[in-house]
Amino acid sequence: MAAVLASALMLPACRQNTGSETQETADTTTNQPTATMKVTRESLGTLTGNAEVEMYTLRNTSGATVKITNYGAIVTSIQMPDKNGNFGEVVLGFGNVKDYLTNDYLSSGPYFGAVVGRYGNRIAKGRFSLEGQQYTLATNNGPNHLHGGLKGFDKKVWQAQKIQGDTTAKLHLMYRSPDGEEGYPGTLQTSITYTLTDNNELRIEYQATTDKPTIVNLTNHSYFNLAQDSAANVLDHQVTINAGRYVAVDKTLIPTGQLPSVKGTPMDFTTPHAIGERIGKVEGGYDHTWVFDRTGSDGDLFLGARVVAPASGRVMEVLTDQPGVQFYTGNFLNGTFRGHGGRTYVKNYGFCLETQHFPDSPNQPGFPSVVLRPGTSYQTTTVYRFSVQQ
Repeated sequence: MAAVLASALMLPACRQNTGSETQETADTTTNQPTATMKVTRESLGTLTGNAEVEMYTLRNTSGATVKITNYGAIVTSIQMPDKNGNFGEVVLGFGNVKDYLTNDYLSSGPYFGAVVGRYGNRIAKGRFSLEGQQYTLATNNGPNHLHGGLKGFDKKVWQAQKIQGDTTAKLHLMYRSPDGEEGYPGTLQTSITYTLTDNNELRIEYQATTDKPTIVNLTNHSYFNLAQDSAANVLDHQVTINAGRYVAVDKTLIPTGQLPSVKGTPMDFTTPHAIGERIGKVEGGYDHTWVFDRTGSDGDLFLGARVVAPASGRVMEVLTDQPGVQFYTGNFLNGTFRGHGGRTYVKNYGFCLETQHFPDSPNQPGFPSVVLRPGTSYQTTTVYRFSVQQ
């Protein structure tokens, strides 16, 4: 199946840009601060079916940048300053969109920086029931369904609209998922808005509506390494997760239905711990959902996690209105891929903090509901906020 997808998605030679687009793209290659917020666009050519692939660069007044392609709504690059004021890459990804289309990438499925859906995470045996009807999805992760199936949202070309303001730079992406796509019921109208603020925040707003009852659980699958220029992996990164419980899973990473306490276990990040401090005590490494100790009203943003890289001084905080977060430590990275700066992505080279509902929620009546019905709207927001400490 991977070979079929790669063939169908192969990009031809890139189109020539217009003069204005070429100039805009050249501007985005520098790390020098600019005086205003800026959003620029570069055309990368077309896929089969004449879907145009584009790269957008969001830049704030201090010079921080975020690059996003409308293929898979993928965040390909985030450049943020370290404690010495030097800008550097903090996510894993590729400089060339074609690298997201190779057979190796499609068959192994690391999902670098992509929006995954309709359902991020796993659904047991690719089956769920909704309002008395059974639905069958692809089993693309052992016996289970993962991240929307064989051709989920990470492999779709989204319609894009750039929005530039005085204090924010935004990219609005839209995708219409037809009824029955990958086995999911209902036509789902989905939009994602990426906003880079002058406070070095990347804000991600998700919105969706449906014409039939369906299930939705969207998230961004970025891998972070806050010290790529000075660290071989992320094992020294200090992590805090404001969660007193986690989702227990079986050997195929499907929830057992239990939400045990983290107290006295290697899952306890209620105070800062280095990723590598206790990872050896967790079979396979960290790849679990933590249940936030949320306070405040539904819809309020909650400080769910905080990560500090001692070598670079970079800090990343994760604020969200979601009930949990999947903390994944790049356990399946094996050196196959070389990304930004020619770096080889080996095991534990990056970590993910994917804000979301819990895995297999459609089959777990005790978990928060992921059902979306006509006349209602799926709306959720996550913010990745970057800063430094000496």
